Amino acid sequence: MAMVAGYLAAVEANMLDTVTMDFWYPAGVLTAVFLALHVVIRLRAPFADPVLVPTVALLNGLGVAFLRRLDLGRAKIDDRPELAIFAGDGGKQLLWTLIAVTGAMLLLWFVRDHREVSKFAWTLGLAGIVLVLLPAVLPGSVSEVNGAKLWIRFGGFFAIQPGEFAKLMLLAFFAYYLVRKREVLALASRRFLGIDFPRGRDLGPVIVVWAMSLLVLIFEKDLGTSLLYFGMFVVTLYIATERVSWLIIGLVLFFGGAVLAYVLAGAVGGPFTNFGQRVEIWLDPFAEPYDRGYQLVQSMLGLGTGGMFGTGPGAGNPLLVPEVRNDFIFAGMGEEIGLFGLTAMLALYLLVVSRGLRAALAVRDSFGKLLAGGLAFTLALQVFVIIGGVSKLIPLTGQTTPFLSAGGSSLVANWLLVALLLRISDAARTPASTGGVRR
Repeated sequence: MAMVAGYLAAVEANMLDTVTMDFWYPAGVLTAVFLALHVVIRLRAPFADPVLVPTVALLNGLGVAFLRRLDLGRAKIDDRPELAIFAGDGGKQLLWTLIAVTGAMLLLWFVRDHREVSKFAWTLGLAGIVLVLLPAVLPGSVSEVNGAKLWIRFGGFFAIQPGEFAKLMLLAFFAYYLVRKREVLALASRRFLGIDFPRGRDLGPVIVVWAMSLLVLIFEKDLGTSLLYFGMFVVTLYIATERVSWLIIGLVLFFGGAVLAYVLAGAVGGPFTNFGQRVEIWLDPFAEPYDRGYQLVQSMLGLGTGGMFGTGPGAGNPLLVPEVRNDFIFAGMGEEIGLFGLTAMLALYLLVVSRGLRAALAVRDSFGKLLAGGLAFTLALQVFVIIGGVSKLIPLTGQTTPFLSAGGSSLVANWLLVALLLRISDAARTPASTGGVRR
């Protein structure tokens, strides 16, 4: 947290021309929260991977610090020194961190064996499908933000993004289902170009998940979530069967569906229109730089302004990007910490993913292997989808940047994801003489 405190001090130095005595408060609160999590881990999962929490805590802390920087940027110059710590997006993110880490501690405390999750696999799968499709059937006034129907608003008080929780539920169901069906799904039927392709009768589960992903793409107008769900199922299927043909089939189905949706957007419009517009913005954002392409253009200009080393914390203009607190937070931070800073942050994500995969390789049971591998891949895919969108590598999506973007749903769901990885890594690292799973 010393790095987070240093970031906040640099922000105040650049924006206030002085460093107030309040700069260390967010870092102090986060330190207390993560120390509490450390105590719970020592009591309930003492063999858990020691790298995961410090790495994620740093990402979370930098997210809070940058949101605090945005709050200072929005305030009038004379009001900035008096801006309360718990005011604005930075304060809310600090409170959501308390809730998210508390959720992770509760999961570690009460779920003593990750295999207990498989007992509720069908319930979790059904609940996940309901959560995924719920925003699509709700009125746009309740569920739509920036053209994507991803939210459920509860009056003017708060809103949740149910898809963030659905991904964990669906992943637990996928792992449970594939553990029982992997031998059937691994049967070879016909070899083509040196690759064994499955029998037609075994394509059913893939087709069902593909259809669900297309429904998300068309009716919720969200490419990112669609890609995330289908990608995590196909990769989990690949981990279970070790057959490359499933990856090939998955890629063909997804990109075939996306191309078909784009063609239909131009031919019939309707529910395909939003997806078509996102693709057109991606292909040429400078065609309408002050209208539909404004966000992406500002994102690329911000990244370009940052250059190799950035303008420095608090010295850039990230507020020129309209959604910099959410989808475009990576671009806003990139302007101030530069390419080197962004590369370091990507290395932190890579470290979390690699430790998750390491837990998947080391744990002894098949359900744990699939669940840990799926969790690690899902985190990696979400980072790729959102950063690919803000850098124009792929069309823009409605995904959040894990642990950085403002928003409670994403933060709580991703800390639960980390808690599951901690639980599985504890089982993987527990000496075999104790039975592999403690307590």
